This record gives sequence, C-alpha cells and structure tokens, in this order.
Amino acid sequence: MHIIDSHFHWRPRSMLDWACNAKGYPRAERDGKGGYNWFIREGYVVNIRKDHPAWAPLEDQLADMDALGHEVDVVCTIGPLSVYFSDLDPEAGRDAAMLWNEEMAAAQKRYPGRFWGTAAVPLRDTKIAIDVLEHAINKLGLFGANLPGSVGLDPRIDAERLWPFYKRAEELNVPLFLHPTDAIFAEILSGYNDTLHFSLGRVIEVSVGAARLVLSGLMDHCPSLKIVMSHTGGVLPYQSGRMDKNTKAAKLPRPTSEYLHRMYTDTVSPHSMGIKFAIDYYGIDNVMYGSDYPCWEPSEALRLIDEIPLTEEQRQKLFVGNVRRIFGLPDQVRAASAAE
Repeated sequence: MHIIDSHFHWRPRSMLDWACNAKGYPRAERDGKGGYNWFIREGYVVNIRKDHPAWAPLEDQLADMDALGHEVDVVCTIGPLSVYFSDLDPEAGRDAAMLWNEEMAAAQKRYPGRFWGTAAVPLRDTKIAIDVLEHAINKLGLFGANLPGSVGLDPRIDAERLWPFYKRAEELNVPLFLHPTDAIFAEILSGYNDTLHFSLGRVIEVSVGAARLVLSGLMDHCPSLKIVMSHTGGVLPYQSGRMDKNTKAAKLPRPTSEYLHRMYTDTVSPHSMGIKFAIDYYGIDNVMYGSDYPCWEPSEALRLIDEIPLTEEQRQKLFVGNVRRIFGLPDQVRAASAAE
C-alpha cells in the first residue's frame, strides 16, 4: 500500500551544533556523552541523548518506514522545536530557520518523491518571517511551513502584527502545520513525570492556538488560508458545540465550527474512536494519515485506522490523496533510499 505520512519528525543534528555556538537562551551544549543539553530558559534544561530517535540519521528513519511493509513517503515537520526559531532574537532566528530549511531542501533532493520538507519560520519579526517563508517556498522548493503554538512564551499567534505573514502564506497557498511547542501551560501541567504535559498539554495548546486564529477574525481576513492542526485538532471537534455556544461574544460573522471545518488535521490519536470522530467531524477530505514518528509507532497508528470501517476510496484519500492535494505535492517518482 502507498502511504504518505503527513506527521513525521526528523531533526538534522546540524541544528544542535549550530545551537552550541549561541549565548544565553536558548542554546545547546555537548554533554560529553555524545548527546547534548538543550538550555531552553533559566531552570529548564532538556537532555538530548546521542541515540534520540528524532535526531537519528534520516536513512535510518526511512528504513524504519520500509520495515512496515508498505511504500511510505513522508512530510517532515518540526514538532515542538518549531518554537525555537521564535525564541531567538530576530536575526538569529532567521539564520537558524534558514539553516533548517536548507537541510530540508537537501534531504528533499536526496530522496525525491519520498521526502517532502516543510519550513521553519521565526515569528518575532513579521518582515523576517515573510522573507524566510518566501525563500523557503520560492527558492528552496519546500511544501509547507510550521506554525508553533506560541511565539516563544507569547501565546498570541493571532497577533495583528502577524496578519501580513498569514496573508502571504495564503497567497503562496502554503499550508501551515500547527503543532504544540511545550512553551506555555507549563505550571498547571507540571509533575507526574510529565504525564499531564504529554497527555493533555499538547492537545490543549493546539486547541487554543487554532481557536485564537478563528476568534481573532484572521480566518475571515484570510479565507483561503490553509491551517493543518496536529493531533486530530486537539479537543476542538469534541467541544465544537460548546465553542459555538460561548464564542458569540467574539462577534464573528459565522459560528466557530464553520471556521474549524475549513481547517485540516491528521490521525495522530492513540484511540480509534478519536480518529473516527475526527474523520466524521472534519470530513474525509480534510483528514490526512499521520504517525507522529518517532514519538509514536506507525504500526500502531495503522492498526487503529484498520479498526475504522472505511471504503477503498476513503482509504486512498486518507493515506495519499488528501496530503498530496493539501500540501501540493507533485506526483513524482520516488528515489530509492540509502537503506534499499
């Protein structure tokens, strides 16, 4: 079976080496064991061990895809690290994003038709954000951009100063992949070995981010803007009626749910009922298969989808057709991977 995974994470280690030259926060330091310590802000350090799967060689990750027994192509997104580029000063954020984007473009050339790259965009300065976006799409040939759930610690991804960036993304027909970043909601979700943070924090963040884009009026300002919500849209489908009931004060011309139905999402939910509800809510044309690899096992993601009654036409849309249409992927012959 041919599959295009819309939610796949690979991180080039050149980013860690680049971050080792930074001062202050955020920055990285080698830990002397082949890994890195990632200093996000004062008192917040994450160790990235040398065998962390997200930073593994791309050929190893594609070999994992081959082991599924299907023909799996991938759209590479950044994940929580997307906030990093907006945590930096504007010029440093631009330089880091350009490095990331060039790595994505190089991988895309190395694995044509199999690997599709999406861009990092620093959001601290709107003009720089637009310049980086245009370079990534028009010069490097990437196929989307990553939208963090916050601009550093600022949750206002709907800030009016950013509207020209969203308008330019709309004009370029660039899908923006909204993914939580772990930068906000930290205090209320602390403890329990990060159980609350990973099980609820990320879906809350993507839900709030998407709701802000709606309630601000941005979706009316940019009626053709493509927003791809990770993790089946968080809690929004389940709470759609509550959103319509309580968001009238925002004085939108249409109910909140109408704007949500214009968005897209993936199947990243370790629960077949959750995946089915996302398909029922958004419609089969707006949902793409995603595994969240290496944070989740693709074999388990596929098993859960197999539990949902879908026609062959629906499976074709879910696994290939929708992601190709939404991200504008060309029908290109894939190259053999280094593992084959």
